[in-house]
Amino acid sequence: MYYFLSLGSNLGNCEQTLQTALQQIEQEVGHVDRCSSFFYSEPWGFESTHGFCNLCCRVETELMPLEVLHKTQAIERALGRTHKSMDGHYADRTIDIDLIRVFDKEGKEIKLAISHQPSAISDEPQWLTLPHPLWEQRDFVKLPLAEIMY
Repeated sequence: MYYFLSLGSNLGNCEQTLQTALQQIEQEVGHVDRCSSFFYSEPWGFESTHGFCNLCCRVETELMPLEVLHKTQAIERALGRTHKSMDGHYADRTIDIDLIRVFDKEGKEIKLAISHQPSAISDEPQWLTLPHPLWEQRDFVKLPLAEIMY
């Protein structure tokens, strides 16, 4: 499968954090075969004096969507992310990795919605909607994604 991911950072050395995240994605998730240039943007959905550095990448992997979600969340934690945005409340962060779109090897887009409550494996609720429900509203996703999509 081909996963299109959006990465963003607005704390610390943002470009270096994104490069490190890409290396970890390559090691933990799958082969990063396409990557956009950096895209700089103002915070979306909240106010901050810290602007964002963003990029999109395409990852080829045999992992299933929930596995990719868990691995990208582990990468976020390893790079200093302490909490996820919840219920439309956003804040500054060292790293954010979102699954945007997923395609099978034949080019058919995978669409799904998974939602479940905390469990023995994780004390956080898990949810995943593909394609990402807000990607078309966010230039910091649309523009870098356009670089690598076709």
